Amino acid sequence: MDILKLINNDNLLKWRRHFHMHPEVGFKEFETTAYIAQQIAAFDGIEVFRPTETGLIAVLHGGKPGRVVGLRADIDALPLTEEVDVPFKSQNPGVMHACGHDCHAAMLLGAMEALYKIKDELCGTVKFIFQHAEEVFPGGAVGLVASGLLDDVEAFYGCHVGAESACGTVGLAHGPLYANADSFEIDIQGRGAHAASPYLAIDPLLIGTEIVQALNFIVSRYVAPHDSAVVSVTVFQAGTAHNIIPDTAFIKGTARSFADDVRDLIERRINEVAQSICAAYGATCDVRYLRGYHSVINDEGLYHMLNELVPKTLPDVIIEWLEARMGGEDFSEYANVAPAFFSRIGAAPNGTKPLAHHPKFMVNEDALPIGCALYAAFAMQILGANA
Repeated sequence: MDILKLINNDNLLKWRRHFHMHPEVGFKEFETTAYIAQQIAAFDGIEVFRPTETGLIAVLHGGKPGRVVGLRADIDALPLTEEVDVPFKSQNPGVMHACGHDCHAAMLLGAMEALYKIKDELCGTVKFIFQHAEEVFPGGAVGLVASGLLDDVEAFYGCHVGAESACGTVGLAHGPLYANADSFEIDIQGRGAHAASPYLAIDPLLIGTEIVQALNFIVSRYVAPHDSAVVSVTVFQAGTAHNIIPDTAFIKGTARSFADDVRDLIERRINEVAQSICAAYGATCDVRYLRGYHSVINDEGLYHMLNELVPKTLPDVIIEWLEARMGGEDFSEYANVAPAFFSRIGAAPNGTKPLAHHPKFMVNEDALPIGCALYAAFAMQILGANA
């Protein structure tokens, strides 16, 4: 079956551009979800569930009983002011779809429309997951999974457009794909004094600089070379004036890893480093390590399935090996229910290629039918239909 012939490209463009013009940040996607529900109403018989305020799960029952598959698209935008001059530029000041979630939502709606046309041939059920708040911890996936509406799903699929990859490519990989995405905060309590009398102070700024330096040795000296990890300090705040040694200092950063034992090691070492350096200088500190999204681990069986499915579905598309990266993704939550797979849809525009989370982020809309077709093909393969 030629899935591309089932896809309405005009609707894909209409939907994507509507989402792009009306972006909303995580946990506030009220108009976005309402619009999605309005579009789904055109497909008679599709059930719509709203387990969270701004998340939506639509259920399409095939003509025959069978397995259950989950297709996920994130729908939230970012707090950025768009700098791309296009007719469908964001109309919400300070909010922009700078990560391609507008594309994901449109592609999933397109896959629903395509599968609806052949619903009588489907053996089983498709659950279309329009997930809110991927960009905002703890992530919208947590609430949708906790609702129990996905407990019967036997395989999940999600994807992300990539402006760094050529349109006409699809990135696939098995094993770790996205990292455990954690953060840490350190409050240092010293003793302030006049800057002319540093011997009377316990200088939290000086202590903080030693902590920052030591944190940067954790990966190089405690993590084995074959394990990947990152510890980055991103905030260091102390002091108010040139002649005052402050009482306190504040450090904040992120830690990324793939393996759980490495994650545990990093958390332990951050605490030990900060506490020991403060103790050495007579200061105290409060260390908070906040565990974020878990690592996304692509199922190997689904990888081999897709590696065969992509050429059959899209013979002109080139498969690329998808390198693991240290970004975070709450798609990992779905793997707690059933095997899950996440791919990248190449969507690089012509000319400059600003990456995601940039005010000039753009995608090549020719990627929309490719991503849409893979959503549909994955469902058809899991349900036993002729993809």
